[in-house]
Amino acid sequence: MSEIKNLLQKINQFIADREWGPFQQPKDLAISLALESSEVLEHFQWKNGDQLQKYLKSHKDEIGDELADVFIYLLELSQNLGVDLCEAAYKKIEKNALKYPVDKAKGNNKKYTEF
Repeated sequence: MSEIKNLLQKINQFIADREWGPFQQPKDLAISLALESSEVLEHFQWKNGDQLQKYLKSHKDEIGDELADVFIYLLELSQNLGVDLCEAAYKKIEKNALKYPVDKAKGNNKKYTEF
């Protein structure tokens, strides 16, 4: 938890130093989050099997940069909306545990509505 708080402080300082606060609106952060997520997907597009595995190993740093962008925008958006992301994640795991009970979901990739 303190690691996320430290990271948020660093992000907030980065934004404050550049006077980007007025641009940090929820709509724009959500769009940026989606765009950065698409940049992660680009690394997987048109690759399969051994080719994909080789690519992932040789482009780990670039993929890490894109994942970091997604993470940063996610943190910014959750902070902007007043959502405690850790608390929301714990609640979501509890909800998913009810939707996907072990006896039905174990070893099964179907959606809960298909059990």
